[in-house]
Amino acid sequence: MASSLRLSTVILPVRRWHEGGQEVWRQAEELGFRTAFTYDHLSWRGSFRDGPWFGALPTLTAAAAVTGRLRLGTLVTSPNFRHPVTLAKELMSLDDITGGRVTLGIGAGGIGFDATALGQEPWSPRERADRFGEFVPLLDRLLSEDAVTYDGEFYSAHEVRNIPGCVQRPRLPFAVAATGPRGLKLAARHGQGWVTTGDPKTSRSGMPAESLAAIGRQLERLSEACAEIGRSSDELEKILLTGFTPDRPLDSFDAFVDFAGAHAELGFTEIVLHWPIPDSIFAADQKVFERIATEGLAQLG
Repeated sequence: MASSLRLSTVILPVRRWHEGGQEVWRQAEELGFRTAFTYDHLSWRGSFRDGPWFGALPTLTAAAAVTGRLRLGTLVTSPNFRHPVTLAKELMSLDDITGGRVTLGIGAGGIGFDATALGQEPWSPRERADRFGEFVPLLDRLLSEDAVTYDGEFYSAHEVRNIPGCVQRPRLPFAVAATGPRGLKLAARHGQGWVTTGDPKTSRSGMPAESLAAIGRQLERLSEACAEIGRSSDELEKILLTGFTPDRPLDSFDAFVDFAGAHAELGFTEIVLHWPIPDSIFAADQKVFERIATEGLAQLG
């Protein structure tokens, strides 16, 4: 189990770069995390809404300059305020700057602050799914082909050039966040990874065993979506973003080992922990967090 499971972190962009921000990314590499992700939002819920919050792609570009081995990525980017044409150019450039260390986490978005920041009404669940179904394939083409023309219902591209393309070939990897049928089909067809935060219904119930069972059913549906197109789900990384299930893996070292072991048994290949932020929903003991980072996976049998 330990050999097949990797540990990553997500660093919220809440710190000024020259006031401790860059040190967190350096430390993430020193602790041995596989990837350090960040949220790609304009702002986020709760106590973060009216506090510092910086842009994801500039932050990742800066992080690339202070790290050398650490993979970097978004968790997740969405169509809420992005267009595939401009996003593809920025991602291609970021992949070049990092020397091929970028993973794009991508999802359909939601009804949070990003959904109305540009002055639009929030999209319905169906429209979000429709847009996502057009966004992902077009972004795939834009990052894989030198020249793209496309005229869709929501997005268009006219003779767009992305030369020389990504360092990673045929393009940087997509980790698609999805739990519904249409999103899982996109993950199966276009993803190199799949992301879940768990099942919201079981998260509200407060029962870790129910959450584990629900996530297991998500994995089964992913396998079915892959089988429909003749692909094995074994080809996809299975990524669990923690912090949204009833479990509390950062409460103690032993709590993490139990949590990681149970989810590795389901087939997850990567667990992502939020870097602790004091006085927030992501508060945790920094020493416990660092011990988990350096010793946690070694405890799995």
